Amino acid sequence: MIYSDHDIRLGLLYRGLFKVSSSKHSVLDSIQPASIDLHLGKSFALPQVDDPSQPVDIFAEGKYEFVEPIDGSFIIQPLQSVLATTEEKIHISPFLAATVEGRSSIGRKGLFIQNAGFIDPGFEGEITLELFNASQHPLILHVGMAICQMVLYELKSGCDKPYHGRYQGQEGATPSRLFLDKKGDSSNV
Repeated sequence: MIYSDHDIRLGLLYRGLFKVSSSKHSVLDSIQPASIDLHLGKSFALPQVDDPSQPVDIFAEGKYEFVEPIDGSFIIQPLQSVLATTEEKIHISPFLAATVEGRSSIGRKGLFIQNAGFIDPGFEGEITLELFNASQHPLILHVGMAICQMVLYELKSGCDKPYHGRYQGQEGATPSRLFLDKKGDSSNV
């Protein structure tokens, strides 16, 4: 079951099953008919490679340049992939799961937004977003803009093992920790 605006307000927020904290945006003002808008935070991570013509091992621990825009805007270049974060910190109870979707209006400008799509029950932290500019021109992003929407789902029953993986409690744009799989730690990704 997908939660409606009414269910989010009265069934989840007021009962404490879903928590959203933001210093700049009212959670109640961000509720849409069947989702909650999340806003672009001020942390960006730009992948760095020594030689773009050489393949990169998927298990390699990547190099990133971390940026926090001073003027409140960030320019993403054509065909550039960047990690960003939500302004909001969320907490999902063991009775819920969520997906994060890009906003259609932003996708129509050529910006693809993904966060690996699924948020496990029990997750707590900011959401890292993978942004990709599929357009042929640079796009200016503004810290605080509504960037994506979170859809909440009810589980048939609470999960036995809520999420306690390697991204629990993340703050800021958080790079992949896939390199831990190569070291033998593939539990709770």
